[in-house]
Amino acid sequence: MAKIKIELVKSPIGYKYDQRDTLKALGLRKVHDVVIQPDIPQIRGMINKVRHLVLVKALEEEE
Repeated sequence: MAKIKIELVKSPIGYKYDQRDTLKALGLRKVHDVVIQPDIPQIRGMINKVRHLVLVKALEEEE
């Protein structure tokens, strides 16, 4: 399964609580935190909701 790397590049201060909760659900707490998540539609939807706060990169699959 493909993986994606998500980095929080902007603080969620001043944004609505649902966006903050989405970041917590993704595992992002502080600015410049990086998490690796599976590339599935549910995660993509969460990223879409906070796309102005995060940077997303696709990771190559390792065999």
